[in-house]
Amino acid sequence: MTQNLDTQTLPVLPLRNGVVFPHMVVTLRIETSEGKIALAASEQAGGRLILVPRVAGKYASVGTIAEIQQSDEEGNVVVSGVGRARVGSGSADTAGALWVEFEPYPEVDVHDEALDDLVAEYRAVVTEVLDHRGVGAVAERILGLENPSQLADLAVYSPDLSLEQKVEILETLDVRERLGKLLIWMREVLADLELRRRVRDDAAERIDKSQRDYLLRQQMEAIKKELGEEQGASDSYRARLEETAMPEKVKEAVEREIDRLERMSEQSPEHSWIRTWLDTMFDIPWGKRSEDRLDLNEAWTVLDADHTGLHDVKERIVEHLAVRKLRQERGLTEENSRQSGAILLLVGPPGVGKTSLGESVARALGRKFVRVALGGIRDEAEVRGHRRTYVGARPGRIARALTEAETMNPVFLLDEMDKVGSDWRGDPSSALLEVLDPAQNHTFRDHYLEVDLDLSDVLFIATANVVETIPAPLLDRTEVIRLDGYTDEEKVAIARDHLLPRQIRQAGLEPEEVAVTEEALGVVVDRYTREAGVRSLERELGKLSRKVATKVAKREDDEKDVIEIDGGDVVEYLGKPKVWHDEAKDRTDVPGVATGLAVTGTGGDVLFIEATATDGEAGLTLTGQLGDVMKESARIALSYVEAHARELEVEPAALKRRFHVHVPAGAVPKDGPSAGITMVTAVASLLTGRKVRSEVGMTGEVTLQGKVLPIGGLKQKVLAAHRAGLTTVLFPQRNEIDMDDIPESVREKMTFHPVETVDQVLDLALESA
Repeated sequence: MTQNLDTQTLPVLPLRNGVVFPHMVVTLRIETSEGKIALAASEQAGGRLILVPRVAGKYASVGTIAEIQQSDEEGNVVVSGVGRARVGSGSADTAGALWVEFEPYPEVDVHDEALDDLVAEYRAVVTEVLDHRGVGAVAERILGLENPSQLADLAVYSPDLSLEQKVEILETLDVRERLGKLLIWMREVLADLELRRRVRDDAAERIDKSQRDYLLRQQMEAIKKELGEEQGASDSYRARLEETAMPEKVKEAVEREIDRLERMSEQSPEHSWIRTWLDTMFDIPWGKRSEDRLDLNEAWTVLDADHTGLHDVKERIVEHLAVRKLRQERGLTEENSRQSGAILLLVGPPGVGKTSLGESVARALGRKFVRVALGGIRDEAEVRGHRRTYVGARPGRIARALTEAETMNPVFLLDEMDKVGSDWRGDPSSALLEVLDPAQNHTFRDHYLEVDLDLSDVLFIATANVVETIPAPLLDRTEVIRLDGYTDEEKVAIARDHLLPRQIRQAGLEPEEVAVTEEALGVVVDRYTREAGVRSLERELGKLSRKVATKVAKREDDEKDVIEIDGGDVVEYLGKPKVWHDEAKDRTDVPGVATGLAVTGTGGDVLFIEATATDGEAGLTLTGQLGDVMKESARIALSYVEAHARELEVEPAALKRRFHVHVPAGAVPKDGPSAGITMVTAVASLLTGRKVRSEVGMTGEVTLQGKVLPIGGLKQKVLAAHRAGLTTVLFPQRNEIDMDDIPESVREKMTFHPVETVDQVLDLALESA
């Protein structure tokens, strides 16, 4: 309640380290000149002054009118707070004292039901806080005040409130608002005190429990010793050893470590190392094997259900099953089966299903599946483990994977084997030599375990994008199966049977809410992706599914119509097409540009080779980040054309210029000899003025005599040509035996010309003069 009185003035005594509330009697020590001047000025005001807190260089808006009760010559002053006052403007007198105008705020003893409830709750919270502080006995005496305003002002004595909070309480004139603020703060203080007490009690309880457990264990050991029933950790390990089907030599090694454990003190650091080693040994699934599913038809059905195409891989897995079935039926011993393990290496571009195929194989065989990612591994210990002398040593990934599989014959997928690195810490690929050698891996030795692990029953499947980065000895131990990518028909089948249903589920749709026609899937494959695998295809189908989900979410509840997507609707969902099949026609529209075929880490691709000539000093310039082999192919091409200028009807003067051969996509490194005939064709096209046929793609190494030598990766190159819209492919005649690898659907749509000489290439590739 505010009462307006005549404005008065009093000298100001600033308080920098505390707050004085009404009804407080405190002793202040005046040491500053500012304080001494204010004290002297108070004599003119009848021994009264106004105490104003000063925080961060700023005066509070409310101060406390105080009367000086006593003072001495040393600057000690006893003051008594009289009441609150709003502080107004001020000015300094001739002595330098600051006099301010103020408006007193008298206290009125107000009582109502709501205020009484607030006071009671505040008393209860403060009592709890004082109990936590251990001074609960004085709580009743301190909180016995009946005046709510005086009760609230007692908070100035609380060590839990900051100076800023105390100033805020001083400035809060309404007693209800003041008590409300204090109640919030004191609740926070109480919560903090209770949390600290719980933490302290929990810590004490844990200490007491550990001491109690220690004493009980000591007593129990003493009792068992007296009764002759003592069984330590070593006895427990011996009991587990009897129950585990470990090989004889492994058992001997474990028994030696158990004997060492018995003789060793528990305080020895090596005691915990031995126990960790023993626990690791017992975690390995010694003698546990999954029963192979030897029904060949069922295994083929499982493989077909999970993956479309990939006939070669499926056939090799079924062959492996057939061998195991015959060995089992004819009772061949494990001795004879040694060196019969299968190590398959699946090589192909990203997105063709290499990694997922491993899990499918495990399901077809009825085995457990373990995947070990080799990409980026640079430390040999990741494969073989660390020796036990190192702190934190543990087994390598091979031994840990057996523990995870809980069987000794899982399907083991070594993913991204071509990404294994090597540095000063070791060469992981060298450690893999023993793992992937059927003649050696029955005695694989991990550095941590230091016992032989039999990996001969493990089916190893490795994956890689390229074989060039795999060390030759490691590659020699594997059976390479190439996955060269999918045809458009296969991609449509994969999208229909696998990718689209999965994306529909992930978009929260029901299968009956959307219908995508085969024509629409064909448009997505043909106009929105150009890849060997199906990753981009799945992303596009995911985008389409999300667009459909948005439509379904926006429509009314009573609308249940199926959303049908036909070939002409794809643009509405996926936007403008990303792939154009007339690129080769546009690029080869001028003489000097030929279309080649290449294999990269992402599959087959088309390669445009451009040649031009300028007046000046004779020579050859090569651009496009070409490797040494490709640069040599360009020089051979130019030399061949110069040597056969008469047959090609090229004027000698035309050869006295500077030639420039460029392979676009200059940011991508390129190398290899298979672009030889393409370079010859580009240079010959430039000098004869005859354009290269836009539907023709070619691949083959060329010699100075004009012979066309065989190349690799014909299937990937033909599939790339098919994706790019080319209809004719020129390739070395000695690669004719590789035509069987090309899908029949592609062979029917394209024309193939096996060639032996450059003359044949030029006759087929160049347009008529």
